[in-house]
Amino acid sequence: MHNFRKLNIWLKSVELVTDIYRLTNTFPDCERFGLKSQMQDAAVSCPTNIAEGSAKSSNKDFARFLEISLGSLYELETELLVSSNLGYTDSEKYETLQNRIVELEKMIIVFKNQLDK
Repeated sequence: MHNFRKLNIWLKSVELVTDIYRLTNTFPDCERFGLKSQMQDAAVSCPTNIAEGSAKSSNKDFARFLEISLGSLYELETELLVSSNLGYTDSEKYETLQNRIVELEKMIIVFKNQLDK
């Protein structure tokens, strides 16, 4: 088992959740149950699955939860693009968050590959 609180991928994903909430709280009211909710759910799913997976007794099981976290980041990346296309996110904020998401995706892949060895 791993202590998720000490994992850099968990720490960075929690920071990302905070920033996604700050961004989506600026979205129009019509997105309250739409894109806003979807992005928040996808963002929260990442550190939640890292934490849950860290409690598993095998690296194989933990790796499965990392794959779920990765899928949530891919979902979030897509939703961020849609929010930008709709004009809810300015280009600078989009680029910053996009780069952080991609960096976190790479970190999770590297960590998962180390577990698979």
